[in-house]
Amino acid sequence: MKRNWMKLATVAALAAGIALAQAPVTNPETQPTHRQGAARGNARRHMFQALNLTDVQKQQARSIFAEARKSTAPLRQQLQQNRQAYRAAVKSNDQGQIATLSKSSGELRGQLKAARTQTMAQFFQILTPEQRAKAEKMQVRMQQRSGHHAHRSNVG
Repeated sequence: MKRNWMKLATVAALAAGIALAQAPVTNPETQPTHRQGAARGNARRHMFQALNLTDVQKQQARSIFAEARKSTAPLRQQLQQNRQAYRAAVKSNDQGQIATLSKSSGELRGQLKAARTQTMAQFFQILTPEQRAKAEKMQVRMQQRSGHHAHRSNVG
């Protein structure tokens, strides 16, 4: 049972990456394109369709993900500021600042991953056992695809 929950948590983390959109950015260089935003929306709709969510479940999921986006906005903003400071530190070859920002980035990413995983745990609570089983199968397929791509990129 614990193994199943670990698999579900992994699916949760993967789906959270799809489901949670980044906060709007003021820098046009880093702002997501319309195509990227549409891709995230399409991925979420695909997940909802694949799991055959009811209208009530869809509304609950949207609410869960919207609240997560709202609550993680400060973390995403901090990460963006961290990336900007990191780029400046690299350009100025400030080794101490690079080390500090790297540590900070890791901590922020860990907090964001925890929040996303908690969000997906909430999402999985609204699924039926059949939907959870289907989500697990989706997760296995995603792992196989990502493993295949990782292998190809390491070979060449």
